[in-house]
Amino acid sequence: MIRKIALAALAATAVFHVAVFIQYGTLWVGALVGYQELLLVFAFLLPTFWAHAHIAHLFGADRLTKPPAPVKALLEGLCVVLVSLVFWLVFFTLPQHYLVPTAEITPKALRLSLAISAVLSLFFYYFVEREHSRQKLQQEGYRVAQLQKETFRAQLEALKSQVDPHFLFNSLNVLGSLIHLDPDRAVQFLGQLADVYRALLDAGAHTLVPLGREMALVRAYASLMETRFGAALRVEWDVAPAWEQALVPPTAVQMLLENAIKHNGSTTRKPLRIKVSAADGLLVVENNRQPRTDAVPSTHTGLQNIQRRYQHLTDRPVEIVPTPASFVVRLPLLTAPAA
Repeated sequence: MIRKIALAALAATAVFHVAVFIQYGTLWVGALVGYQELLLVFAFLLPTFWAHAHIAHLFGADRLTKPPAPVKALLEGLCVVLVSLVFWLVFFTLPQHYLVPTAEITPKALRLSLAISAVLSLFFYYFVEREHSRQKLQQEGYRVAQLQKETFRAQLEALKSQVDPHFLFNSLNVLGSLIHLDPDRAVQFLGQLADVYRALLDAGAHTLVPLGREMALVRAYASLMETRFGAALRVEWDVAPAWEQALVPPTAVQMLLENAIKHNGSTTRKPLRIKVSAADGLLVVENNRQPRTDAVPSTHTGLQNIQRRYQHLTDRPVEIVPTPASFVVRLPLLTAPAA
């Protein structure tokens, strides 16, 4: 609002002095009372700029998509002219009629005043408000590009960790053992491994996915890890079906489970316990802290990636709460943008 007031003041001053120069050949009015018209110009431009912002919002790129582009542009221009007509009556014609009833205003002067008001409105709309809208559109494009970059980076990091030779070696060892001990479970394990890779490869095509879809990936990944670690790993689930339509960045929850397993040791006597739950608009991943004896260097890349993606999506922060006994991460559950 302060920006519009300052812009209206500067524009009114410029327009007023241009009009004075055209009429009198000088920029100095002479009498202080002459500057009353400057206040009228300012009073005209300030609500005009306010109305222009609403018109630009109404005719934005994602609104009124049914009319063809030429018709939409014509309607937009007509709205600007109609607004200028209303404000011209309110701030010029009516004040002159009631405040200075003895003033003689010719029809030609009225028509000229109306035409100038309409031209001024169109000028300021297309060269001020539309330029501002263009800049906002550019910023939105930059934000989307950054979000897509972070999404691809998350996908790459997830794939790198899953394609890691140790992960493949351990997964194939588990699969080889299961083939002899429990063929049915081996088939299930192989299917879950394929599901994990398929979901990771598909993640880059989306900036947000339903929580139900993300949970399918997370459950498949957790099942692989539980098969590998046996009783040394326990994953608990408390996500009601009502939350499954909420949105999260793809692979975000899977990366949190991966981090918990990567940075904590576990045994059958002291298992690593991970709990995934949803409540109060948050997806919570919590694990007990059991630092590994062969500590893995942490770059915090996964958590930083998740935080950066959320910064592009919402003002709600990712909450990270480390304590000596546990490590808790709370992800905001988002809703689909309004159409």
